[in-house]
Amino acid sequence: MHIPMSIRRSSAWVGCLTFLFAICVARAQSAANDAVGEYVKAEMERQHVPGLSLLVVQHGKIVRAEGFGLANLELQVPVKAETVFQSGSVGKQFTATAVMMLVEAGKIGLDDPLTKYFAGAPTTWKDVTVRELLSHTAGFGDYPKNFDLRKDWTEDEELKLIESIPLAYPPGTKWEYSNFGYVTLGILIHRVTGEFYGDFLQQRIFQRLGMTSTRIISEADIIPNRAAGYRLVKGELKNQEWVAPVVNTTADGSLYFTILDLAKWDAALYSERLLKRSSLDLMWTPVKLKNGQANSGNYGFGWFIDQRDGHRCIHHDGSWQGFETAIDRYVDDELTVVALSNLADAEPGKITRHVAEMYLAEK
Repeated sequence: MHIPMSIRRSSAWVGCLTFLFAICVARAQSAANDAVGEYVKAEMERQHVPGLSLLVVQHGKIVRAEGFGLANLELQVPVKAETVFQSGSVGKQFTATAVMMLVEAGKIGLDDPLTKYFAGAPTTWKDVTVRELLSHTAGFGDYPKNFDLRKDWTEDEELKLIESIPLAYPPGTKWEYSNFGYVTLGILIHRVTGEFYGDFLQQRIFQRLGMTSTRIISEADIIPNRAAGYRLVKGELKNQEWVAPVVNTTADGSLYFTILDLAKWDAALYSERLLKRSSLDLMWTPVKLKNGQANSGNYGFGWFIDQRDGHRCIHHDGSWQGFETAIDRYVDDELTVVALSNLADAEPGKITRHVAEMYLAEK
């Protein structure tokens, strides 16, 4: 077939423009990525962070999964996407999901009193519900200042300690962050299922999603790609302090994971692979107090829910034993940013927020 020269020239010109446009887009994206990388490096230097792993997921695709700095200072091992970090309280969202799975199965009721599951509990627990434990509105406190982190507490011993602490306020009247509330939820999962909560997570969530590196913390086991945790003492980096093994297995946030596994977790939360949409929506809605007002923490079940410059952000951070972590999910924008770092008192949440702003500004 004969194609006139003018049309062929026009087609060639359009093709050239398309090619040039693609180059410009690629260069713009490269420049944006470079800007993100430079910002992360500068912030790590300012905060004295040895190593950090950064994940950016946009519209269901991983656009950045990269390591910065060192996972182990003594061995000079660089951080990579496969590096395993401790979760801190980012692990609470997994505990909350496990509880909601049992709620959907009819084995737990959100408004059940705790005395239904803990027969020997103090009488005040009859006024505490599972919903209030999940949302930090139960009146439970936190680890006491004299709590011995080097004692290998049994589950029963820890529960007895928690039961011995009077409620800080009438359940459902206030919001106050409580690690002990989530420790209790882990024990509740054990009582209802007959399984250690970590085994329940492994079978029902991690294996199902192919999260092959995510697991309960273990100092004894050989964990490929495990990062070391650090702390600053008078400006000098030191190894993380040792805690007893059982203290590192409680449901308030004792997990190992990687950014690659968290990408799988993030993808599952856009679906109903684990929970019904109605259950997820409930987890991502600030729980109301008995006076009808949303709690002051804007906390749902295992997640904070906030508006950031007009963008809804479902997020959580974590801090434990030389690690600081943060996950920010801008669900309406289909943007998730995760930062995992290996320095106590670092501010990965500042990094995730600014990186998100950089990507949102491109829209």
